[in-house]
Amino acid sequence: MKVAVVGAGNGGCAVAGDMAYRGLDVTLIKTSNSIHDDNFNYLEKNNGKMTLIDFGDDGCMNPDEQEKVEKVGYISKVTRDLSEISKMDIVLIYIQTNYHEEVIKRVSEYIVDGQIILINPGYFSTAYLLKYCKKDITIVEAQSSFIDGRIIENGKFRVGFRNVRNPLGVYPVKNLEYAKEKLEKLGFPFYYLKNVAEAGLHNPNMIVHTIGSVLSIPMIDSMKENFCMYHYAFTEHVWNILEALDDEKMNILEKLGLERMSYVEACKFRNSLDDSQDAKEVFFAYASMPTRAKAPTNVNSRYITEDVPQGLVMLESLGKSLGIKTPIATSLIEIASSALGVDMRANGRTPERLGEENIKKILNDCL
Repeated sequence: MKVAVVGAGNGGCAVAGDMAYRGLDVTLIKTSNSIHDDNFNYLEKNNGKMTLIDFGDDGCMNPDEQEKVEKVGYISKVTRDLSEISKMDIVLIYIQTNYHEEVIKRVSEYIVDGQIILINPGYFSTAYLLKYCKKDITIVEAQSSFIDGRIIENGKFRVGFRNVRNPLGVYPVKNLEYAKEKLEKLGFPFYYLKNVAEAGLHNPNMIVHTIGSVLSIPMIDSMKENFCMYHYAFTEHVWNILEALDDEKMNILEKLGLERMSYVEACKFRNSLDDSQDAKEVFFAYASMPTRAKAPTNVNSRYITEDVPQGLVMLESLGKSLGIKTPIATSLIEIASSALGVDMRANGRTPERLGEENIKKILNDCL
């Protein structure tokens, strides 16, 4: 089975290297000439060698208390040639959601019938594939990255955390068993949701990144490279606002006929196999881990510039179309727009941009 990872940033390199380590035939495709070019050039010159500095599997949540191990994978092909996509069985799109529409439009001409296209994270990008790709394919959306961490030097990725479950939604739902059979070969612990809408709305960054960064703008400005959102942002009163935003999301889920699952319960499901644990305690254990990256260190970061227009604008727009009020989402959009001096809605993820007919197809498939 041949697999392509489209996107050579932190997440793309991690999953490509991880699958290569397990013996899969992996092609890594870079779509830009900007960040991570040095790492990409290193991989080109060193037979795709990607080393993951990982930790043991003893059930301990704190990687600093686990023995470090190095896992070396050799990515079969490292390229900028998008036409390689046509040779693949599974294609993972692993790029920032701001660029989903642009990249999906570019890769659509190389997609062929029968392929599985997995978008991580999804944020309803199934709609973009329906908009630009008319092939007979199976579309899969993930809630969040399978592996958390950072490229620390060329060819080396330090793993900060691995999800113990990775929820996926499949479109169309009738292709679920076909998708399961293929995706299980990738080696990640997958869990299959009822549909892609559930996956898209449970992207954790829509809740945690936006609340944690927008409400921490003064701290980010003053602390800069010393700021760690997970360590500093979620005070008692900020948490109250997070829960109010989360309630808006759950109101929309309920209106769509889906389960009202809170952010912390979804977080617990991804991060812990111990169902007896309190969900809020699981989140704060995850947040307090010393391996949490120092971020965002600048207000003009993807925590705001990606997750406000792609997440909150989508939430607000869906709320309007369904008659659900979203005052917290709207307020955060306004504050972020004012702070950065840009209109976050201008390039936001609205039903109009996604295509209202595509949204209807996704929701009808759910039902």
